[in-house]
Amino acid sequence: QPDTPELYTWWSHFGGARERNVGWRIDYVMVSEALTPVLKNAKIHPNVMGSDHCPVSVELSIEL
Repeated sequence: QPDTPELYTWWSHFGGARERNVGWRIDYVMVSEALTPVLKNAKIHPNVMGSDHCPVSVELSIEL
């Protein structure tokens, strides 16, 4: 999903930017190269409201 064009994590409060989906991708989740084998999924959650940013999440397959 992060490779999807026009999927953003931040929108300005001005000019109805979020409603028009004119945003920037400025929020990231970084993992070390050692974790890439257990990286299952990464998602941007643009429909979660409450901020000018939306959540970004990763799913890791790690046995504890």
